Amino acid sequence: MRYCSLGSGSRGNATLVEAGRTRLLVDCGFNLSTTEKRLAAVGVSARQLDAVLVTHEHSDHVAGIERLARQYSLPVFMTPGTYRAMGEPALRFQPVSLGRRFQVGDMEVTPVAVPHDAREPCQYIFDSGYHRLGILTDTGSVTPWIIQEYQRLDALFLEANYDPVMLVNGPYPPRLQARVGGPLGHLSNQQAASLLEVMDRSVLRHVAVAHISEKNNLPELALGELSTVLQDWSGQLLLARQNQGLPWQDLTGLTPQLIAASGSR
Repeated sequence: MRYCSLGSGSRGNATLVEAGRTRLLVDCGFNLSTTEKRLAAVGVSARQLDAVLVTHEHSDHVAGIERLARQYSLPVFMTPGTYRAMGEPALRFQPVSLGRRFQVGDMEVTPVAVPHDAREPCQYIFDSGYHRLGILTDTGSVTPWIIQEYQRLDALFLEANYDPVMLVNGPYPPRLQARVGGPLGHLSNQQAASLLEVMDRSVLRHVAVAHISEKNNLPELALGELSTVLQDWSGQLLLARQNQGLPWQDLTGLTPQLIAASGSR
């Protein structure tokens, strides 16, 4: 199993997950041309995708879904609530039931209910039979259900959206600050760290920090906060950026080492 990010942040999100002969795209917040270019940059053609999975209907996650899916005749998996919130587009819609596992090719997928200000949002855990990857962004709080489901992962693609001090003193008006920092908003650096603190990290090899706000956070703040609870951990701490994304990360044959692979801005 391996995964990469085509970009992560408020201006667009898309994550590739591959296992065996199956390649899935999670969300598509970029237009078709940009998506095709970013796929090509990681050595993938959109024709090689098997399906698209949608987490929720916000534009930074679905802006490119319809054109991509129609152009390449891709099935699109999402909850019925998300499908309705998108206006029930004419797609190869595959309904997803929260908490009910389903199979797409060589991967078993678990949709996990999360608190976010969308119609019926979810995040996903992928199981190849050998490795497990969890994606967790756009989540307002760490619930007991999330803690239960996101255990014994080999890799976690984890939102650390904002620093509370920067949010309060930043450019957002009070109403937007309340939304971002509220129970249906996004995870702060500290909330992301709190999840890692209670996770079973015995097989965890990667934590990729994702969906960092460009106005209310800094990569060094997010990485620093998570590092405080990973001092006894020997995996890789990575960073998915808005423009550069995150290169392919392979979950096989790794020598555990704590690094901050932040790349260039």
